[in-house]
Amino acid sequence: MITLQTLSDFLNQIAPYNTQCSWDNSGLLVGDPDGAVQCAAFALDLTTETLQQAIDCGADVLITHHPVIFNPKRNLLFGDPVYALCKSGLAAISVHTPWDCAAGGVNDVLCELLGLVHTTGVASDETALPMARIGDIAPCAPKDFAKQCARALGTTVQLVKGRETIRRVAVCGGAGMDFFFDALALGADAYLTGEAKHHELLLAADCGKTLVVGGHFATETLSMAALQNRVQTAFPTLQTVLLRQPAPVSFISEEG
Repeated sequence: MITLQTLSDFLNQIAPYNTQCSWDNSGLLVGDPDGAVQCAAFALDLTTETLQQAIDCGADVLITHHPVIFNPKRNLLFGDPVYALCKSGLAAISVHTPWDCAAGGVNDVLCELLGLVHTTGVASDETALPMARIGDIAPCAPKDFAKQCARALGTTVQLVKGRETIRRVAVCGGAGMDFFFDALALGADAYLTGEAKHHELLLAADCGKTLVVGGHFATETLSMAALQNRVQTAFPTLQTVLLRQPAPVSFISEEG
């Protein structure tokens, strides 16, 4: 029998919970550790929609990237997805920053999508964890690299156009600008991340380096299929379901 604890222990092996950032809340967050698991559902986030999908497919546990419970809650009221989760009886495991820095996790998936080779980790002074990645790519112009990122992620991207031909690229899904200057110190000509503040865009422009901002959701969601595959391979008898989760934002032009 596969228990919730067995499943959580496996996730802890491939993306150790003790590697999470101090502000994170990864691990087994809701459920009975001894409860049996026959079906596991995967999504980037717990939302009303992903929870309902998990219920409809008969899942026993919802495994998300972003923590189901991120900050301490003073109450659990109707309308809160966590309230609905608890009422449904589903368990929840979240693997956030450990999956960002894990082998085969968020940032290795980005490297694979972009065709980076000779990749290695990039650690910041704050975390000392190799969360970001850096590697080599066939030489290309900044705009061509941005187009490549847009195709790989299936979305629209923002570009700060650098002054150099791109040969070395660093990536960090989600909110990854903390690693920008660490990547530049390792020779990165371009940096792909999920979000950047205005002053960070200006800093990139002043540096003359290419910065591509692909969206928090787009740079992370594709890694959930890889996590599902790892779990399915480890537990062949377990039913796994990758839930459909649309991006929380859309891009609208004046033409509509």
